[in-house]
Amino acid sequence: MQQMPAPKRKRKPFPTHILVFLAPATLLYTLFMIYPLIDSLRLSMFAPNEQGTEMFVGLQNYVTLLTDELWSERFWGALRNNFIFFLVHMFVQNPVGLLLAALLSRRVVPGRGTYRTALFLPTMLSVVIVGFVWQLILSPLWGVAEGMMKIVGIEQFFKPWLGLEGPALIALALISVWQFIGIPMMLFYAALLGIPDELIEAATVDGATSWSVFWKIKFPLILPTVGIVTILTYVGNFNAFDLIYTTQGALAGPNFSTDIMGTFFYRTFFGFQLQLGNPTMGATIAAMMFLIILLGVLIYLYGWQRRMTTYEI
Repeated sequence: MQQMPAPKRKRKPFPTHILVFLAPATLLYTLFMIYPLIDSLRLSMFAPNEQGTEMFVGLQNYVTLLTDELWSERFWGALRNNFIFFLVHMFVQNPVGLLLAALLSRRVVPGRGTYRTALFLPTMLSVVIVGFVWQLILSPLWGVAEGMMKIVGIEQFFKPWLGLEGPALIALALISVWQFIGIPMMLFYAALLGIPDELIEAATVDGATSWSVFWKIKFPLILPTVGIVTILTYVGNFNAFDLIYTTQGALAGPNFSTDIMGTFFYRTFFGFQLQLGNPTMGATIAAMMFLIILLGVLIYLYGWQRRMTTYEI
């Protein structure tokens, strides 16, 4: 008997409605993010010649930035300060945020909503306002920090921290920690609330202490959130600019001790006081910032994220 041909499957129509929803966002993102990024990378490979027109120089700007005496000192200094700025956030902001989230996620916490609001409130303030207010607080002339330290008997430790080369960067990093600690706190808090109560109750019945429950049950379950908070902290800190600029100016004083990649880029691209702007070298610094951030994200994706996926499987 002759076999009947199998009926052809009807192909599903292309979901054009997806394009309708995605097209506006894609066009806006391309116009204001992708195109400026590509154009910045292009500009970093040009330099002005004697006639003032742009001339293609390849990677020469990167070589100059990394090796020339006039540029390399400022670049490596800004990069070092940026890593210090990030490490303060990583080892102060995130652990304290985790601690606050753990305390707020306990079963009985009177005034939980008030505490959450109070801790997250600085995050909603303008960085310009925060920088100006902390300048007033820490001022050795009219600030209240010395008086408050005198009340508790530790006035001998007061110093004009924002005016000293050593402590200035740490002081600004701690100010930033104070402002943005609400973000990791809320992320950790949401992750802790998502842990099933049955696991906690079972461990408690077996005689586990609160400390053991946190480190052996809760903390391993929120490790993906820990990774997300880490990479957000890394990206945010290497894009930092406004707090340093508000409190220390574009020169990131004293003596460039608070200079980070953001202020170095601003000073180079737009110029400052008698220093003329150099768009091509500014674009080179921006490209280096992009590469540094990209490297950190790739390490997270191919290191931490893959390990977490394997662990969950």
